Amino acid sequence: MISNQILQNTIEGLKAIARIELCVVDVDGKIVAASSSDMDHCTIPALEFAQSPADSQEVAGCQFFKIFDEQQLEYILVAGGSGEDVYTLGKMAAFQIQNLLVAYKERFDKDNFIKNLLLDNLLLVDIFSRAKKLHIPADVRRVAMIIEGGNGKDGNVLELMRANFGSNNKDFITAVDENNVIVVKELDETDANQEIDKICTAYKNFLDKEGIQNVHIAYGTVVKEIKEVSRSYKEAKMALDVGKIFFDERNIIAYSELGIGRLIYQLPIPLCKMFIKEIFGGKSPDEFDEETLTTINKFFENSLNVSETSRQLFIHRNTLVYRLDKLQKTTGLDLRIFEDAITFKIALMVVKYMKYMESLEY
Repeated sequence: MISNQILQNTIEGLKAIARIELCVVDVDGKIVAASSSDMDHCTIPALEFAQSPADSQEVAGCQFFKIFDEQQLEYILVAGGSGEDVYTLGKMAAFQIQNLLVAYKERFDKDNFIKNLLLDNLLLVDIFSRAKKLHIPADVRRVAMIIEGGNGKDGNVLELMRANFGSNNKDFITAVDENNVIVVKELDETDANQEIDKICTAYKNFLDKEGIQNVHIAYGTVVKEIKEVSRSYKEAKMALDVGKIFFDERNIIAYSELGIGRLIYQLPIPLCKMFIKEIFGGKSPDEFDEETLTTINKFFENSLNVSETSRQLFIHRNTLVYRLDKLQKTTGLDLRIFEDAITFKIALMVVKYMKYMESLEY
């Protein structure tokens, strides 16, 4: 069903071209769009016309036209004005709205198809048969993106994205819940993550300018068949969640960039607690003082390089060695040894994951 706002915009555009007054009345006699505020007199004649067998009729100097949706009467268009061309112009306007109905219904059918595809609600044979019926190519490269923003409500973001990026027939913009907008983007043969990042950046910059806050975008891997789109979508969902935990400073994240974070995200909480207890006893690695944590993070950033880390921290090399020795006595892990450093890094990530999951429970 076309929204009243779309009909109103169409009517105003047609009036600007045809120079006649136009009014759209639904089958209940309610005006849903009008080019002028003084067309209330059209409702009763429109209802009477709806009961007649004629497809068009002149009543009280106005031309009335029926607009159908698959044999079902949907609207009555009223065209008023002076001149011999009112009938022809009104007929053209009715034809335009009729085509608009068909186009929006086709988009609705495609939207339903994409939603069911993303949610794995279709059998494999149904995917290809429905894609063929809707003229959707089955073997092109696509990627699923998830856009989160607008304080957890997708309505405004969805309409903005559709209005500004939904004009081509290759991409699909939809939503399967109230929190996120999903873009299934068709790609060229040479497009890689670098090009996808640019597309995501363009989306984010646009939404930022529209006043949408806290925009985060995640995307899955590129797939070559339409049946694989749901996998890319699931990957994008994971990337969005994992990105909030381990890459909270980034607004755009790809599934392929999650690294070990996506493995930790799939661990059960009891197993995480057991791991932390076995490595550190009763102490959590994030309970160290700020100075120690800063030293640890900077040491990791510099690939366990003592000289570079001490330089960036503006401390003497011996001071850094002292801190690392002190940490080794406390935890039993020497961060200068690769295996111990890996264990400590994973532990920090596990604790961060546990805290994130706990925050969702409250």
